[in-house]
Amino acid sequence: MTAAARARKYEPRRVPETKVATSAMIASLAAEGYDTVAAPFGHALVEAAKDDARIVGLTADLAKYTDLHVFAQAYPDRFYQMGMAEQLLMSAAAGMAHEGFIPFATTYSVFASRRAYDFICMAIAEENLPVKIVCGLPGLTTGYGPSHQATEDLAIFRGLPNLTILDPCDATDVAQMVPAMIAHDGPVYARLLRGKVPSVITRYRPDYQFELGRAQMIREGRDVLVVSSGIMTMRALDAAELLAKDGIDVAVLHCPTIKPLDTETILAEAGKGRLLVTAENHSEVGGLGEAVARSLLRAGVTPAFRQIALPDEFLEAGALPTLHDLYGLSTAKVAQQIRGWL
Repeated sequence: MTAAARARKYEPRRVPETKVATSAMIASLAAEGYDTVAAPFGHALVEAAKDDARIVGLTADLAKYTDLHVFAQAYPDRFYQMGMAEQLLMSAAAGMAHEGFIPFATTYSVFASRRAYDFICMAIAEENLPVKIVCGLPGLTTGYGPSHQATEDLAIFRGLPNLTILDPCDATDVAQMVPAMIAHDGPVYARLLRGKVPSVITRYRPDYQFELGRAQMIREGRDVLVVSSGIMTMRALDAAELLAKDGIDVAVLHCPTIKPLDTETILAEAGKGRLLVTAENHSEVGGLGEAVARSLLRAGVTPAFRQIALPDEFLEAGALPTLHDLYGLSTAKVAQQIRGWL
């Protein structure tokens, strides 16, 4: 084969250049009309640290992007910048926990679940240490592609003994989960909503109070029961408003604790003859949907069951609103799927 022929055969595939504005890739997750709270995690941690000297903060070069910079500014002598070394971050947090501290370790969900898993398993979970791992960009909350999209973090962590797993919906959930994490004597992994976080739940339940391990009914409905976590509770509530215009009454049961799952509440609500839909910002494999299905099957409760989740594949990069529409997580797509199943 001549050099010219080889060059033709192995010529790189040409991909059209597309540029997406950063603002579109990290667009707000909330619909218009919701109030927002700036850095609820960081401010809640500062408030808790006022009366608890055991609380320290560590990050792997991501303080600003996990809202831990708020804590760092308030308590610089209790803040540790570990550099871009997530394994070291988790090991240091474990060591501090052994010495009586309550470390909050922050990074992105992909780095904690994929890169530092063995250190979390061996140094933290096996020892049942009170390390609180709080991670930004869970699921499809960024348009930057598979390197930053933690679409399988729940599946990775659900099988880890001793580890409590949280997936908050909004600013209220995030702020209230912090003292609950501190009170829990063991390791916690929490998916973090960062920056300007919408306030959603209190619009429907002004008396809402986060409780670790408890699912709560946010909206009542007679036709459909949506069991949801994280940002998908927000989407389920918005979709319920759209479906109400068609005479479809949707209940939304919010499950901010993925493990341990509030099986008792889910089973009680699942036995009322409604279509049951799980909705999660995570792969269809190994997350909330499969956890709920397992609970139903083991208990012999068999409602009509459907799942809204991300596909079992590496996702595209691009504008976040476009991706949510593409993969079925947008309000319009959630409403469309439920309408079709009915």
